[in-house]
Formats: sequence, structure tokens, C-alpha cells
Amino acid sequence: MTGTPTAAPAGAASPAPAETTFYEGGPARGDLIVNLLFGLTLIGLPFAVGAIVRALWLRYRITSRRIEVNGGWLGRDRTQVVYSQIREVRAVPRGFGAWGDMVLVLDDGFKLEMRSVPRFRELEAYIEEQRRSRRGKTGAAGRASTGFGSTDETAA
Repeated sequence: MTGTPTAAPAGAASPAPAETTFYEGGPARGDLIVNLLFGLTLIGLPFAVGAIVRALWLRYRITSRRIEVNGGWLGRDRTQVVYSQIREVRAVPRGFGAWGDMVLVLDDGFKLEMRSVPRFRELEAYIEEQRRSRRGKTGAAGRASTGFGSTDETAA
């Protein structure tokens, strides 16, 4: 058969719910403005170039199913992470709290950095909510923490 769609059998599972986009866009504009002003000095030139490159080629897409980061040279690199892979979300405010940097720590130890994220507090809360709901479904939420602040009573 060559590309003809077929109907699903009557006993087949219904399709998954549609993926809804919570945020789609590039880095914060304030980051670009501040770094361009700082770029007027000789010391600030590398920061200005970095901000320009981020503004041109970096795009974030946060949906109900995954986080997608498109970046790299000419925006050709794509990284996708589903919420069940995320172990921890770390966020640091920048620009007087108007935007921030986020790091997603994955189960395998890989860290996905998201720089100059606008509305980062709102996005961090959304990612945490999605992560907790996905962990609850997969049963991974019951694992004991082994890092700092761990309340694992069995080690004593």
C-alpha cells in the first residue's frame, strides 16, 4: 500500500490527547537589550555577541508532553525531553527577576541548560507540575532521594 490511511480497528485504543503548547518562543528580549548596552564597552562585546546568537537561533517549546530546545549553529540542533525523564528543575533569576536560567537534571545525569528564559518562574512551576504528574503515573516518585537534604531514614 502506498500512503493510504486506514481506519483503526474497533477494539483499538483511542489516540492520545492532543499536545497543547504552554510556551513557544525565544530567549528574553531584556537579555538582548542589557547585553547590547553592555556591549558598548570592550569587555561586554563577547556577551553582546552571545546574546545576539541566542536571540537569532535559540527557541524553546514547552508543551503538555515535552520540552523542546532548538539551538546551535543556525538553530539546527534539537533536544527533546519528556517530563518523566526529568529528575530535578533548578532556576536562577537574572535581569532583576524579569527572566532567568533553568537547568533540567535528567535521570541519566544529563543536564539541559535553558538560558534567558522569559516568565521562568511560571514555566518552572508548570514543568514541576508536569514532572510530578508524570512521575506519579510511572511510579518513579517513590524513589528515595540520595542528594543533599535527603530525609532517607534507612541509611541510619
